[in-house]
Amino acid sequence: MVQDAHLDLSSNMLQGSLPVPPPSTFDYSVSVNKLSGQIPPLICNMSSLSLLDLSGNSLSGRIPQCLTNLSSSSSILNLRGNRLHGSIPQTCTETSNLRMIDLSENQLQGKIPGSLANCMMLEELVLGTNLINDIFPFSLGSLPRLQVLILRSNLFHGAIGRPKTNFQFSKLRIIDLSYNGFTGNMPSEYFQNWDAMKIVDADNLTYIQADLEFEVPQYSWKDPYSISMTMMNKGMTREYKKIPDILTIIDLSSNKFYGEIPESIGNPKGLQALNLSNNALTGPIPASLANLTLLEALDLSQNKLSREIPQQLVQLTFLEFFNVSHNHLTGPIPQGKQFATFPNTSFDGNLGLCGSPLSRACGNSEASPPAPSIPQQSSASEFDWKIVLMGYGSGLIIGVSVGYILTSWKHEWFVETFGRRQPKWRRKAKRGHRG
Repeated sequence: MVQDAHLDLSSNMLQGSLPVPPPSTFDYSVSVNKLSGQIPPLICNMSSLSLLDLSGNSLSGRIPQCLTNLSSSSSILNLRGNRLHGSIPQTCTETSNLRMIDLSENQLQGKIPGSLANCMMLEELVLGTNLINDIFPFSLGSLPRLQVLILRSNLFHGAIGRPKTNFQFSKLRIIDLSYNGFTGNMPSEYFQNWDAMKIVDADNLTYIQADLEFEVPQYSWKDPYSISMTMMNKGMTREYKKIPDILTIIDLSSNKFYGEIPESIGNPKGLQALNLSNNALTGPIPASLANLTLLEALDLSQNKLSREIPQQLVQLTFLEFFNVSHNHLTGPIPQGKQFATFPNTSFDGNLGLCGSPLSRACGNSEASPPAPSIPQQSSASEFDWKIVLMGYGSGLIIGVSVGYILTSWKHEWFVETFGRRQPKWRRKAKRGHRG
């Protein structure tokens, strides 16, 4: 019946156990309530279910294995923000229509099920803020429509390595691997293959969403469901209730990546935010970052990067947020354009940097601190000492010689103590909603 097809009880004050609607329901949303207890297996009898949104409650227990039986009819599965634990059930074991899976902000454990690689319609996979202990899910790279992959704040580990083919994650626009234990070198080959990040069509702005189609006798309609997420961007956590299909973000921060940032980082030219902070990256900042002309946020802080900040980065005229603090950078800070807007904190912890907005002028390549006032005092005392010695006629030659020796000794002591001082280094995704 049409009256059973759509049931939306979201954003109320419902309490108690999860109500199970009639099996004829196509669209069921009870998000943002105070429901508790386990997800009843009876919900798996809803064989026509296209959307199941239970996000933002206090549901506990395990995800029923029978939910995988719904993947052939369902497009949206959103269980985000509950207290679910245990492993993720095998999903997409048969032909699947799932376009979005959001299991984030729970207490799920174990590994990512390999059957997810069969979800050929999947566009968004959000598993962030759980206890998943696994390596990088290479098998998901073959999904032809995957645009959003968020694995942040889990227990992922190991090196990402090289892709098996040149078409791995070819449609990916947003990837968040932050706050895990990934290690090894940066995945340079992936930067070359993420083709969707290289093209931006701002003239045809749309949002990543699922158009749910429903049909009953003599009646049919479409119901758009906007895909949402939460990510760190421009130094703060941001909620995207709708995701523009031109938004491109790479966040690999707070892991254990080491080695140099590869030049291939400049390949995804449509990139708008790049966060590589809090790793162990070394070497220079690649000048190829200047190819990312649409970049709005760049965070390279808390690494071990060295040498100068490339002057070419002045070309990034859309750059609003820039942070290279707590590295080993030296030399002058680029001047002009967006660099005139960045605060001192963007450059903290790099004692070798100089120039505006810092107070250290670029007088020499080492940007040494101002010399103390000792030279003036030394010169005066030396002058007086010479006069006293010159007062003795018979000791003129000896006095001048002693004065010269003392002057030379003090000069060498001053240079050794102050003039050669070196800088000391130190290093420092939400429920979907209707559009």
